[in-house]
Amino acid sequence: MVVNGLKWISQRGRNIMRKYGVLFLLLADVFFKSANGYLSSTHVGQDPAYTPQHVPAVPAPVGSAEPAPAAAAAAPSSSSSFSSLSSSSLSKESLAECPSGGVCSKLPAACFTCSYHHNCSYGKPHNFTCRTREGVHCVDASDRQQTVFNLTVDCQFCWQLDPALYRCNISTTCMTVSCPRKRYNATCSVLDHVNCLGKREFQKRLFCNWTGGYKWSTALTLSITLGGFGADRFYLGQWREGLGKLFSFGGLGIWTLIDVLLIAVGYVGPADGSLYI
Repeated sequence: MVVNGLKWISQRGRNIMRKYGVLFLLLADVFFKSANGYLSSTHVGQDPAYTPQHVPAVPAPVGSAEPAPAAAAAAPSSSSSFSSLSSSSLSKESLAECPSGGVCSKLPAACFTCSYHHNCSYGKPHNFTCRTREGVHCVDASDRQQTVFNLTVDCQFCWQLDPALYRCNISTTCMTVSCPRKRYNATCSVLDHVNCLGKREFQKRLFCNWTGGYKWSTALTLSITLGGFGADRFYLGQWREGLGKLFSFGGLGIWTLIDVLLIAVGYVGPADGSLYI
């Protein structure tokens, strides 16, 4: 009788394993194919071609603490620099942004030109001679009219500034949830009140860092409460996975548990490739 009982238990176990094991293998196959397809897609791990600036912002780098003799000899004199820069004038729209009668050193960078050169110690303040553009009127600290004034600027290129001192365009066409995380070519512009050496508009390689408005807390809550019906995947815009979970009742709980873990650690994100907020 004991032998018959053991045989019945063994037969029952084999039937259960055949019934649910095949379903588990099918769900696991669907899950790993989805993950493999995502990681091998053209959006993941491929950076766009970098477009360098063909014209250097300054003749030589600002990397040495000692002045560069060759660069100093090649740098134009302040008088010749001003002779070519003073002829440039501002448009009416730009001129309206330059306060009349204000302190010269407080003017936006577009309201004057300076004889910037790289013959300075990197990161240290240096005095440069500047001239207001045509049509701009400013005064010194004693309310005396000025056209030429001295300006103290830290010796560094614009692209070496702190990120808080310039603004870059945001790309919404790159995937933020990818491994490795993608970068894109951003065009950045220095803020008006910030002065620096070189071009005020430059390119930088930045990490994809945009959001489509999806909340991580909402996705995790849906995954825990209604994950068995695919609500979390539907919320993230992943319709195929959502339908798969809906008709399989969350893979009998296995898929639901996996998704809770993947969303909790941030591995599964919005379908548009954006970041959570």
